[in-house]
Amino acid sequence: MTGRVRLIGTGRTSRRLRAPRRWWAELAGSAALLSVVVVVALWLHNKGLRGFAAPGGAATSIGRVTGLVASDLLLLQVLLMARIPWVERSYGQDTLARRHRLVGFCSFWLMMTHVVLITVGYAQSGGTGVVAEIWDLVATYPGMLLAAAGTVLLVLVVVLSIRLARRRQRYETWHLIHLYAYLGVGLALPHQLWTGADFVASAPARLYWWGLYGAALGAVVVFRVGLPLYRSAYHRLRVHAVVPEAPGVVSVYLRGHRLDRLPARAGQFFLWRFLDGPGWTRAHPYTLSSAPSGDLLRITVKDLGDGSSRAATLRPGTRVLVEGPYGALTADRRSGARKVLLIAAGVGITTMRALLDEFAGSGAKVTLLYRIRRPEDAVFRTELDEADRRGQVRVIYLDGGRARPGSWLPARFAQVSDLAALRWLVPDVAQHDAFLCGPPPWMAGVRATLREAGVGPDHIHAEEFAW
Repeated sequence: MTGRVRLIGTGRTSRRLRAPRRWWAELAGSAALLSVVVVVALWLHNKGLRGFAAPGGAATSIGRVTGLVASDLLLLQVLLMARIPWVERSYGQDTLARRHRLVGFCSFWLMMTHVVLITVGYAQSGGTGVVAEIWDLVATYPGMLLAAAGTVLLVLVVVLSIRLARRRQRYETWHLIHLYAYLGVGLALPHQLWTGADFVASAPARLYWWGLYGAALGAVVVFRVGLPLYRSAYHRLRVHAVVPEAPGVVSVYLRGHRLDRLPARAGQFFLWRFLDGPGWTRAHPYTLSSAPSGDLLRITVKDLGDGSSRAATLRPGTRVLVEGPYGALTADRRSGARKVLLIAAGVGITTMRALLDEFAGSGAKVTLLYRIRRPEDAVFRTELDEADRRGQVRVIYLDGGRARPGSWLPARFAQVSDLAALRWLVPDVAQHDAFLCGPPPWMAGVRATLREAGVGPDHIHAEEFAW
């Protein structure tokens, strides 16, 4: 491709999405909490407390309720990551991922407690040993062999989700392994339907659990499978061109059918699958690096040594499957007529560059602080400098080594605090909405400095790609 596709201020953006109403998030959160209350209430209704007096009854009764709550949380986990659009846009993908992880660990330990207590309780009531009872449960109770296999898969996923383990994996590997959690859920839960006392003996419980199972399965089928396949088939995306931007960084331009109907906004990301040969099944999360136009999308990819290295070798005409858009770091987060401060580090400039397209046409006063190690590492320098000349943004490049350990600023600010430097760079910083994108530790330092400078937490907007 010769030349560049200029997208700043073109005004040819995709249809604008209505900002999610706050009550959507509150309703979803309240429903999740209510589900746990309902599960405990159904257990109590089914005489859950009466079993305490019998031999082994205390362990069995507590084991039953912990298993029920664990099952409920397990299905809530599925719903949290089912990519339900209005939930995604209300919370943001990073918040949902954190809650998914928290709910997952709670569910896991409750499930382990359920297994131990049920085994001990049955052994006490039957006068058998624990080992013999384990064999009897697995070998003779309907669905228990499947539940044991599902539990092993869920344990594997939980172990690989621990932060230390995640750091040793590529995203694509983690994503593939994590899909086994769906199989684990599918294997672990049926024993509740076939042998669970709270399910078999209670019509309200059956109605509730079948409804929750149906909702979880339906959400996965519709939003994780059906909607991505539909959008990929309808929009028929193909690689249009690949353009180098900086050392190890390329932009991929994509064209397709009726992209004006794709409900994407600047600041959002997709999961991309390029049908260019072996490995196409692995999804890669890339943010749009310019606001969507009527017939063109752009992503910008840095070669990090994993699947991202393939971006530079993509050929025009390569077909693309997409899943998304996801994320909530959009221009809608801006509060009224406040000024806008964009702060990016490294490849985080891709998100800020896309947001700039929307803010440039809104009349907002925009400042961009762009942290890079070397001047030649700046991505989109020509575009940013042109936007600066047009008065669409004031661009400040922050290049060089780190000022001091823990600082998010370059060495030329080594003699002053990060707070003093920020106030010198942006004197009226407290009057801005700040949008951040970069490595999580770096963003934590920026966020702390902004708070010191008087920017309220409601005016600091960031979203991490969490997994």
